[in-house]
Amino acid sequence: MIEARSNPAFDGHEAVVAVGDDALGFAGFIAIHNTALGPAAGGCRIWNYARTEDALTDALRLSRGMTYKNAMAELPLGGGKAVIYKMGADRNACFETFGGQVEALGGRYITAEDVGATVADMRAIARRTAYVAGIPKQTGQAGGDPSPMTALGVFVSIKALLGGSVQGRTIAVQGAGAVGYNLCKLLTEEGAKLVVADVNESNLERAKALGADTAPADRIHAVAADLFSPCALGAGLNARTIPEIAAPIICGSANNQLATEEDGARLLARGVTYAPDYVVNAGGIINVSAEYLGEPAEVVEGRVRAIAPRLLRVLETAKAENLTPHQAADRIVRERIAAAKKN
Repeated sequence: MIEARSNPAFDGHEAVVAVGDDALGFAGFIAIHNTALGPAAGGCRIWNYARTEDALTDALRLSRGMTYKNAMAELPLGGGKAVIYKMGADRNACFETFGGQVEALGGRYITAEDVGATVADMRAIARRTAYVAGIPKQTGQAGGDPSPMTALGVFVSIKALLGGSVQGRTIAVQGAGAVGYNLCKLLTEEGAKLVVADVNESNLERAKALGADTAPADRIHAVAADLFSPCALGAGLNARTIPEIAAPIICGSANNQLATEEDGARLLARGVTYAPDYVVNAGGIINVSAEYLGEPAEVVEGRVRAIAPRLLRVLETAKAENLTPHQAADRIVRERIAAAKKN
């Protein structure tokens, strides 16, 4: 265990563990935020951070977000996250070792894909532990890459926010990686007009092949559109960007989109409708949950499509009680966790 209490992102986490292997040249953290509803589940993110402390901060923030996401989606899972900030040359060996370190937690944490991780990585982890999802299963069983289901949850939420149709509507999408690209495909298939930004040129080319226009990555939030969809990294909604946002609605897959609590109030003051990220981007963890529990694939899509009406109920509650949308969502989650602790 490591001492993380001094980090501003610490939120009563149950455990924070340093993982890695000096000889292999990899290092990271596993953060277990809350297990009141079940074992902590959340993906493994691979990213280059400027400082080790930044990686720890991200692990703490993301694990808390998974607690809220899983509770809102009514899954029997708590919240956790792994962040790997150094990856050695022998990727398979690194992930096998990581799998052994997940195994040592005795089922308190279940891992899966996140930014930078692949199905092949999960297979390597699975050679050392059963506490992993995101692996293709036999026909009829849930499993595999969860990103298409994350994209579907965001897509149905966008449709609901736009009155049931995206035909002819302009959507500004920030990030065309695994989730963002799948979202772009769903949107173009139903007639939306896209403006896409990504720092990765190959991702941008894929989006352009779908017919999308492009914008600079640092200006996509300011594009005139019917809806802005952040699908890259977090903290993009902040004191600098919020005054420049041109779309009246925000709904995307990125985790921890609000840089601070105050940014939710800033959006409300501007009259921008914000769909809380962990409400709409739960499709992937819904798929992971079904895989881990051995449920059939057909249950997943129905649960993911239920995200849209759940989002509308959160927004209705926020409006009725004069709360920001993320405050309304957070309250629902805290009530569910408190009830679980009493049982």
